[in-house]
Parts: sequence; structure tokens; C-alpha cells
Amino acid sequence: MPSPRVLVTGASGGIGLEIARALAADGAHVLLPVRDRARGDAAVRSIRESVPDAALEICDLDLADFGTIAALGAKLREDAAPIDLFVMNAGIVLLGDRTRHVTVDGHELHLQTNFLGHAVLTRELMPLLVAAHARVAVQVSIAATRGRLDDLEGERRYSAWRAYAGSKRALGLWALELARRSDGISVNLCHPGVAPATHIAPTLRSRLPGGEERWLRWVPGNSPAQGALPALMALEQDAAPGSFFAPGGWFGLAGAPRERPLFRALRDPAAGRRLRELAATVP
Repeated sequence: MPSPRVLVTGASGGIGLEIARALAADGAHVLLPVRDRARGDAAVRSIRESVPDAALEICDLDLADFGTIAALGAKLREDAAPIDLFVMNAGIVLLGDRTRHVTVDGHELHLQTNFLGHAVLTRELMPLLVAAHARVAVQVSIAATRGRLDDLEGERRYSAWRAYAGSKRALGLWALELARRSDGISVNLCHPGVAPATHIAPTLRSRLPGGEERWLRWVPGNSPAQGALPALMALEQDAAPGSFFAPGGWFGLAGAPRERPLFRALRDPAAGRRLRELAATVP
């Protein structure tokens, strides 16, 4: 039986790197689409330190540029090799940066990188995903619980936190609509909790109410390798489409992964349909 082919966005570092490492250790052929080739090469070296015979392939992708997404989709369709597993892990959050950044395609940077870029990439890959009856894991965030869907482009009121939270909520709602509508592929959601080794963890903690934030200082959180586990669980064949996997500790911040109820902010099929329609209009 040939090795499963896997595509993991955002695998050049952090939790995405650990997802790719675990899948490579299981014998998968892992595609690493990266914006920065140097970081991609470093990720390959890191994985091969622990998985010497890892089957890894670097390809070019910038989710903030629809042109690179179309180019990658065309290349992979030309290769005609089905994609068995797809992890939408890449994301950006420019906390502390008060400037609203716009991509070459005219969209707010968080919105395109975290949501619209993944939606367009999924559309490009759909024939390969359907051919393999693929399993898809979509990485959301605790921030999705605070995300607002009005003014997703941040044109009326902008902050990096607001843009990030809205983009992650939009991604989750769109993904659940994809799970409801897609025949032949299984789509599940996940989030990694708070991993102190990642740059967003301190700000996530600080957004909690004062008492909870002070208590949380004593919670060690998950390592990047532990943070990878919910996504790996979301790829399991026996997971029902639309399931949600997250750390099992308090509020899903840390601990071993398990299936959990969806965030209330993601329980809105009408919003999911609207976001599907929005994604269909780009690029």
C-alpha cells in the first residue's frame, strides 16, 4: 500500500512542524508548503533529526497571495496524486502591531491568511481530496470564541486581536459548512490549546478576566508536540464529520486531547453558509 500523502500548512515551525513530524514518523509522504524556503529547509532538517527516513517535499505557498495558491493547486493537480490528509494549520497574528495590513489581493492580512487563503486552497485541491476520500483537520483557536463577523476586513475598526479572532471564527464556521456539504471527504475542527513556547500564548492568557488570568499563570500549558495532538486526533478515520478536538483541561487550554463540544460562537449554520458564499467570491 502506498504511503498516504499529507499536506500541512504552517509546518515550518511550532505546532505545525510537530504535526508534520508525527505524520512523517507514521510513514506519510508529507508536503510542506512554505512561504520561506530557508525556514522550510530548516523544518526538513529538524524532522529528519528524529525521523531520518522521513518522506518530505517542500513546495511554495503564501496564503496571502492567491496567485501562489493557484500555482500550487495547478502543480498538484498536474501531479494527479490524491491527497489523503490535509491540515489547515497556518495562521498569522500581529499582536502589538496597530497597522492594518492589506495583501496583494486587497484583503486584510489576518482574514486572507487564516481564512480566505485556506478556503481558496481547499477549492484548488478538492479533486485530489475527493479522489482520496481525504480527512481534513482545520485548526481554529480559543480566540474564535471572541471573534466578530461584522467588519471582517477591519475597515471600520481595526486591531490585530480583533482581526485574528474574527478570522479564526470565520474559518471555523466555514469549515463546518464544508463538513456539511462535502461528499467524500471528512472535515473536523481542532485547536491546540495554549502552548507557552508559541508567541501568541502570553497575549491569549492576558485576554482572560483578571482572576482567571492570575490562576492561569500556574497552568503549564502544552508543548508544541502536545499541541499537535488534537489535529492528529481530528484526522482519525472514525471521527464523525464536524467533530471538534481540543486539550481536555480547563477551557481546552492544556492537557491530553479529547473530543469536546463546539464553541458556542461556531454553532451558527446560517453564518457558515454566508461565509461559504463569501469564500466562493474570491479570488
